[in-house]
Amino acid sequence: MNAVYMMASGQHGTLYIGVTSDLLNRVAQHRDGTLGGFTKRYSVKRLVWFELHDSIVTAIRREKALKKYRREWKVNLIERENPKWADLYPSFFVEDGPLSHLQRPEKHL
Repeated sequence: MNAVYMMASGQHGTLYIGVTSDLLNRVAQHRDGTLGGFTKRYSVKRLVWFELHDSIVTAIRREKALKKYRREWKVNLIERENPKWADLYPSFFVEDGPLSHLQRPEKHL
């Protein structure tokens, strides 16, 4: 499943927008710091929003559109679904979590 996602360093902190075909593993890489770059440098480890897409083409299109939006709009998008900016990643590992049907990264079992 393809996903567009936003990560944050904390509530109203630094934001990162990305796209991936493997959300669980990509977020695990950000959290572990194995990707390096922006998210590692600014300690952006909290998954605060994501959107699933059937096609990588539509996911990339959405990612590019989101990156053009003003920060205020991105914050509103996050807060509509996640008003406390909770880290959504742990919820994937509960039995009825949003992606519980997907294969989990081995490091986080």
